[in-house]
Amino acid sequence: MTPPDQVGAAKADLRARLWDRRRARPLPERATAAAAVTSALLRGLSGVRAVAAFCPDEFEPGHGRLPAAFTQLGTRVLLPVVADGDPELRWAVDTGRLAPGRYGLMEPLGPRLGPTAIGTAEAVVVPAVAVDRSGVRLGRGGGFYDRALVHARPGALLVAVVFDEEFVDELPAEPHDRRVGVVVTPSGGWQALPAGS
Repeated sequence: MTPPDQVGAAKADLRARLWDRRRARPLPERATAAAAVTSALLRGLSGVRAVAAFCPDEFEPGHGRLPAAFTQLGTRVLLPVVADGDPELRWAVDTGRLAPGRYGLMEPLGPRLGPTAIGTAEAVVVPAVAVDRSGVRLGRGGGFYDRALVHARPGALLVAVVFDEEFVDELPAEPHDRRVGVVVTPSGGWQALPAGS
């Protein structure tokens, strides 16, 4: 078994390399990827009554299309809010009005809901830097989603969105890591994983 400090170091190294690759990705390629993952998400989430999602930054797949495209689902959409000094995500209902928040991430305007509001969502679309074939998700490193997913309802469908080359055979994992049941990539679309079975 790999010692925890080595797992953390391996994750940090991999995360840095993947972020460098994302930043170098040409804008037209990012736009094509955004269209593809958005279409796959809309098909895969059809019929879901409540979804918790996120606002992709300029380097994440889906930027420029999500979360606005979720209005086509006719579903209640919750988006995260990162409050100063609070290690837990808060949530707000997406009304289509967004503003820059902490870390420069776009956040919904309007009344804030507590950390447990994610528990009302049937599906949770989470950001990821990479996902492996067993559903292990490598996040951005802040631990916000590790803490948030503790409040997800039992049986909620966890969906991660990554670029094609970020869907890998294996990632370093820690005991607190919650596996996703679906990965969405531009070329592969909606792909169910063992964690979702």
